[in-house]
Amino acid sequence: MTDSKYFTTTKKGEIFELKAELNSDKKEKKKEAVKKVIASMTVGKDVSALFPDVVNCMQTDNLELKKLVYLYLMNYAKSQPDMAIMAVNTFVKDCEDPNPLIRALAVRTMGCIRVDKITEYLCEPLRKCLKDEDPYVRKTAAVCVAKLHDINAQLVEDQGFLDTLKDLISDSNPMVVANAVAALSEIAESHPSSNLLDLNPQSINKLLTALNECTEWGQIFILDCLANYMPKDDREAQSICERVTPRLSHANSAVVLSAVKVLMKFMEMLSKDLDYYGTLLKKLAPPLVTLLSAEPELQYVALRNINLIVQKRPEILKHEMKVFFVKYNDPIYVKLEKLDIMIRLASQANIAQVLAELKEYATEVDVDFVRKAVRAIGRCAIKVEQSAERCVSTLLDLIQTKVNYVVQEAIVVIKDIFRKYPNKYESVIATLCENLDSLDEPEARAAMIWIVGEYAERIDNADELLESFLEGFHDESTQVQLQLLTAIVKLFLKKPTETQELVQQVLSLATQDSDNPDLRDRGYIYWRLLSTDPVAAKEVVLAEKPLISEETDLIEPTLLDELICYIGTLASVYHKPPSAFVEGSRGVVHKSLPPRTGSSESAESPEAAPSAGQAAEQPAVIPAQGDLLGDLLNLDLGPPVSGPPLAASSVQMGAVDLLGGGLDSLLRSDVGGSPAMGGGGGFAAPGPAVPASMGAPLGSGLGDLFDLTGGVGTLSGSYVAPKSVWLPAMKAKGLEISGTFSRQVGSISMDLVLTNKALQVMSDFAIQFNRNSFGLAPAAPLQVHAPLAPNQSVEISLPLNTVGSVMKMDPLNNLQVAVKNNIDVFYFSTLYPLHILFVEDGKMERQMFLATWKDIPNENEAQFQIKDCSLSADAVSSKLQGSNIFTIAKRNVEGQDMLYQSLKLTNGIWVLAELRIQPSNPTFTLSLKCRAPEVSQHVYQAYDTILKN
Repeated sequence: MTDSKYFTTTKKGEIFELKAELNSDKKEKKKEAVKKVIASMTVGKDVSALFPDVVNCMQTDNLELKKLVYLYLMNYAKSQPDMAIMAVNTFVKDCEDPNPLIRALAVRTMGCIRVDKITEYLCEPLRKCLKDEDPYVRKTAAVCVAKLHDINAQLVEDQGFLDTLKDLISDSNPMVVANAVAALSEIAESHPSSNLLDLNPQSINKLLTALNECTEWGQIFILDCLANYMPKDDREAQSICERVTPRLSHANSAVVLSAVKVLMKFMEMLSKDLDYYGTLLKKLAPPLVTLLSAEPELQYVALRNINLIVQKRPEILKHEMKVFFVKYNDPIYVKLEKLDIMIRLASQANIAQVLAELKEYATEVDVDFVRKAVRAIGRCAIKVEQSAERCVSTLLDLIQTKVNYVVQEAIVVIKDIFRKYPNKYESVIATLCENLDSLDEPEARAAMIWIVGEYAERIDNADELLESFLEGFHDESTQVQLQLLTAIVKLFLKKPTETQELVQQVLSLATQDSDNPDLRDRGYIYWRLLSTDPVAAKEVVLAEKPLISEETDLIEPTLLDELICYIGTLASVYHKPPSAFVEGSRGVVHKSLPPRTGSSESAESPEAAPSAGQAAEQPAVIPAQGDLLGDLLNLDLGPPVSGPPLAASSVQMGAVDLLGGGLDSLLRSDVGGSPAMGGGGGFAAPGPAVPASMGAPLGSGLGDLFDLTGGVGTLSGSYVAPKSVWLPAMKAKGLEISGTFSRQVGSISMDLVLTNKALQVMSDFAIQFNRNSFGLAPAAPLQVHAPLAPNQSVEISLPLNTVGSVMKMDPLNNLQVAVKNNIDVFYFSTLYPLHILFVEDGKMERQMFLATWKDIPNENEAQFQIKDCSLSADAVSSKLQGSNIFTIAKRNVEGQDMLYQSLKLTNGIWVLAELRIQPSNPTFTLSLKCRAPEVSQHVYQAYDTILKN
């Protein structure tokens, strides 16, 4: 009698009876009782109360009974961890048993008990089993390491099991090798960064040797591992391919697909001129064809993989079109996949055959299949130009059948044929128009409307046809409404006199009576175009259209390369990378094919920060500054918080470190200068006229007359650059921002002009700065007192302080700004001239100057040339003093004037300068010394700008 009897008895008091039977002295009775327990457990009864009694039955030589008890243990160990510990001794003993089957069974079961308390006892037996003389035990132990790693990864690493696993790759038994590879692959997947499977030509050779002799699942593990290896050159790739090729004739389809994956990957490295490359292509076709004679589910998986292979290398299956012809008894999912591949393989050589088949399919009964077949005819026409005429006549024959869904699909594909071959097949339009009334699907109606609009000049009653659609305009789908709007505008541009009422009707329906924003926008654009410039409207709406390409549904090349690396897995069936459907980050590594032979991709590192000459090319958009754009996007655009006066702290900082700790201190402390010293600003985002390296061009003080903050003009005479456009209206939905920076009597301001070039009123302005090198931040909210009407400008002076958050930028004087209004938030970046950060108490004592100059190391000295400057030493001195660059001493050495100068930045960094002026030479030499040499370049630019303006 079979074991099914155990599942039929369900009487009360059973647990008590089983307990008695389990403790019986008779072996047979014990075995029967354990079978009953397992049966109850299987049907979902709780038999955990019998745990101690079942565990007692472990002490037996009977292998069958042992297996049953182990099965029970695996199930209940998690809920009874304290009880499970009782079984540990037996496990340890069984791992020493003379019978290898029992040793393997013990280690396998221990691996399946996921209880932390037990895992530590498992280490010793596992270590012995990994070195066991019997290969069956070793292969079981290898998989056990992967299970243990999943429970407690740290324990496995500490116990050195990973190294033992790596040694097993060199084992003499192929099954042990395969399991070791499987275990390492499993562990490597959960730890992508660890280089566990460190493959080299020697280990690859061992794997290839084992490949011939292990079981089919072992072969799959080894092949998948080979697919992750990167051969060092094409010769090694070829030798691996030669040894993997015999797997293509394996009976197991999973082995075949894994072998195909390895070959497809390594073929990338082979030159197409090699004889072997051609041979390999020929060898790949038969196994793929054989897969199509399996049962439908396997056929489907094979077809999804073949679809990828055909997109990557169509030449493999170009002569095998016939096997993709649909059989009458194929399930629909297989039929649709085969159709897809037929179109991919269609070429001039086989198109006649393909079209005959497709025409046959279009008369089938399965609606979905017929639709796809009709579409396929259209795709063939677009793909193989020579067949277009034949395809069109086939489609016309199908339209004559008057089967509704066939007619609709045919019209959709004929629209695409018109787009690919304009002015060639328009003779069929009359036939299409006859079927206008039968169209009820949005896509077919939209296609028909497009045809009528595009060829309105050839259709006498085009206006009547389009008017018939217009009657139920609001009931149509968006696709049809958009198409109808465009078609009527085209008709109006071709026949303006007869269709004026029609175009006005559709424009008012689209703009005034519709709540769809896409439709309204398109309606308003057409309305404006037609009312302002009909000639331009004609050029835009009736422009030459680009021809459509043949394959619109090809998988994007980088994704295709990744999917080729996943042939034979779920990713190849879904046609999505694993990251798209695997939950969490575990086990998802992006794979890609090896680089093609002969392509050397030079990966030059982008140059470091731009020099003065390159500064002109600074982009006006916000540069990628780590995740700075992210910072800006996360900013709360409320009114800025103005910092408390930090005069004391700035003095204290100056006292401790007269020359500033360089940029390090600037980045460590968020303490800026006191508000009295102000600080902040930027060059305009460079326009074409003025390169940023030149500083800003000449400006007058007129900008300061509009200063609303009550400043008393530029008393200190600090140079102010003219305003330039920082944010063009195109990039900010009609808001144009231009501006400049100024420093007056110790306070810094950003002088802005906001211009509304949009058609709607702007209000609710706010401004925010990103973290920057000198902590520049708005000291007050951005106040625009009245809403900004279209074509109106407003001038604002925004006071700034230097108590904002600090972060080193590249370039140093880069300022990233976010401006919000009632329309959106806009971002731009600009460069501020450093001289707005030069503070008024920047004059150093002579003795201090000498001591400091000597103290700063010589490698921190930078030399620059200021060209085309014809000022005298006194004029230079007074001009620079206006911008807080102070002359400490002046000497004349061998006819040259030497000016020794100092300046101090808002964050307490001192810069010392020596300026040499020769009376007859318009080129000055500037030497700068500073503890933070990064600022020297920008200080030089400030000198250059101030002296030349």
